[in-house]
Amino acid sequence: MASVTLTGLVKEYPGGVRGVDGVDVEIADGEFFALLGPSGCGKTTLLRTLAGLEAATEGTVHIGDRDVTRLDPGDRDVAMVFQDYALFPHMTVTDNVAYPLRIQKVPKAERESRARETADGLSLGALMQRRPAQLSGGQQQRVALARAIACHPQVFLFDEPLSNLDARLRLEARTFLKQLQKSLGVTTVFVTHDQAEALAMADRMAVMESGRIRQIGTPREVFQRPANTFVANFIGATPMNLLDAQVVDGRLDLGGFTLPVPEGFAVGEGDKVVYGVRPEYVVASPGDREGVPAGGESGDPGSSGMRGTVSAVENLGVNVLVTADGGEQSVRAVLPEAEEPQLGDTVHLTPAPGRALLYRAGGDGELVGS
Repeated sequence: MASVTLTGLVKEYPGGVRGVDGVDVEIADGEFFALLGPSGCGKTTLLRTLAGLEAATEGTVHIGDRDVTRLDPGDRDVAMVFQDYALFPHMTVTDNVAYPLRIQKVPKAERESRARETADGLSLGALMQRRPAQLSGGQQQRVALARAIACHPQVFLFDEPLSNLDARLRLEARTFLKQLQKSLGVTTVFVTHDQAEALAMADRMAVMESGRIRQIGTPREVFQRPANTFVANFIGATPMNLLDAQVVDGRLDLGGFTLPVPEGFAVGEGDKVVYGVRPEYVVASPGDREGVPAGGESGDPGSSGMRGTVSAVENLGVNVLVTADGGEQSVRAVLPEAEEPQLGDTVHLTPAPGRALLYRAGGDGELVGS
């Protein structure tokens, strides 16, 4: 097995368009590393450059102690699983799994033995003489995985391998894939646009935008403390509340209500910031508390919430996403279905202590203090 190190990596296309723009990443031996970002952010280009399918314009790619930047894909000792699986339709499962070994000129008996051994481990033993058209989507995915595993590579490269599966099968497949990677201990780079997949599967993850990495960290770090407003808005099943604010008299004026400055963030009088808190960390209660003014709680120095009128209620299954309008801004909260308010109800919204963040207004929206 081997680590992966990308240093100053650039992939520039004609016209000056940079699909990858100065990426520096170190991926540890045996780590499951996810590249996450919206469509067009450069994550697949980065993966293809790592694989050697795209030539790097600048920078270096190291796998273990080897500089593989200028090596052909077949000399890099990596195996790639594509989004569409890329199986040969005229070949049986056995021949598809054994094909990379055939290219490596492994003797026929050995490659068939390795193909069957790998396929048995993925519950494909009874399907070895079938062709891809006779397999389900989940079975085709496992054949593609078996083909990658059979070559015994130093690094696995996965390009959104679960995106063609239905929701139920995708959930089962990601659990299976995570367990398989841990049992094999092979360094894995996994590209996805689905933040739920990245959060559930990765040991560490990188969030990309416009060819650049905006944050690297564990799923917990990235979810709980996004480094900038782009990551904060992208990560999470529901977008983070990002509210424009200004420091007035030592508190945050959000237009119609005020909140205390979160602990650990140093701001000055008059500073313009963005107040961030995830809907999952907002507590809602009926808004008819005695002594709370209708427009918010700006008159109460010790207050920590706002009142708003429910303008939308979205069913998430066991939870509901509630949007409440208060003052000049709207706030979202995730509540248990049993506590679902009705449209037009007044609710009191309070951020959970220690869960709020502050970002700089304008520019890259970096976390205050970072």
